[in-house]
Amino acid sequence: MRARTIVLALIVLATAALATLNWGALATPMPISLGIAVVDAPLGLVMLGLTVLLGVLFVAYVLALQGTVLLETRRHAKEMQAQRELADRAEASRFTELRSFIELQNQSAAQSEAALRAALLERIDGLEHTLAARIEQSDNATAAYVGELDDRLRRSA
Repeated sequence: MRARTIVLALIVLATAALATLNWGALATPMPISLGIAVVDAPLGLVMLGLTVLLGVLFVAYVLALQGTVLLETRRHAKEMQAQRELADRAEASRFTELRSFIELQNQSAAQSEAALRAALLERIDGLEHTLAARIEQSDNATAAYVGELDDRLRRSA
């Protein structure tokens, strides 16, 4: 864009220099046909005036186009900001949902762990009772065997 600006400035300067150097020829009146009438006017100044008018219209068009682009860019930036905020809110809600899901999973894991612990303790208690009963039976059987052996030894003695 910088090169285009330099070239445009050089063209304007060359046109101004040519108009200054040839002012006498530009200001010389001559008959000009307007289609319906003929007028005596300086043709060079008329052409230079039309060129300046065309340049002014071109600059006005460029400024209007640039203004439209700036307004459109601002509108797009606002829309993008609104979409970004919407996405941030959606992401925050997803994080909240994820946090609640993880908490729910932790609670269910804690409940299942508590249930397994209770079942394990209950089973251990059952095994302890069974083991205590077997030990008691074993003690009784051993006492019975010892008693029987003692009776046999007394009878044989």
